[in-house]
Amino acid sequence: MIWHDSVNLRGWVTKLGGVFVAAVLCLLPWTGTAEAHGSVVDPASRNYGCWLRWGSDFQNPAMAQEDPMCWQAWQADPNAMWNWNGLYRNESAGDFPAVIPDGQLCSGGRTEGGRYDALDTVGAWQTTDVTDDFTVRLEDQASHGADYFRVYVSEQGFDPATRPLTWDVLELATETGSYGPSQVYEIPVSTAGYSGRHVVYTIWQASHMDQTYFLCSDVNFG
Repeated sequence: MIWHDSVNLRGWVTKLGGVFVAAVLCLLPWTGTAEAHGSVVDPASRNYGCWLRWGSDFQNPAMAQEDPMCWQAWQADPNAMWNWNGLYRNESAGDFPAVIPDGQLCSGGRTEGGRYDALDTVGAWQTTDVTDDFTVRLEDQASHGADYFRVYVSEQGFDPATRPLTWDVLELATETGSYGPSQVYEIPVSTAGYSGRHVVYTIWQASHMDQTYFLCSDVNFG
């Protein structure tokens, strides 16, 4: 009887321990992505870049001085970085300026309840160095495929560090055909005449439904 009771006691301790661990996990902040979708990872989109640089150290006050645009984005809504792959709109029907006003291009027109609004904030976002010929690399964790990609570059003379991004300053650099389902897409881009800071704006029209991703990458043409 003593052995039997001790076994039961150990069982109850194990169960209670499991309940305790589950309760603790429920109290921890969510640090993963809610759904698997995708984003431009090179040149890094604004929120992907912030996640890449600071995801493991996002409470470090040094970010405010070293990377102030990411700092304000983390303060506004950390989920914009944890969900770096969820910046999309459904059912735009291809008429993007009608659903995304000027000044809201980097947040996809304040999509997802405003989660990504801070990505529209004007300022000196960290840049990725590119040459005239570069490749946009996009990760698609859900293998949605693409009806097409459009890659724009902000016009020469437009300074995204001092002015909000608008449709009329975007110059189409390339438009692709369809891509089959994959987890990585590479879009070659050839340009000429650009120098200094620009925004590369990628529109990804997914194939599985009318779902469109709007992705701002800050670059420096060397």
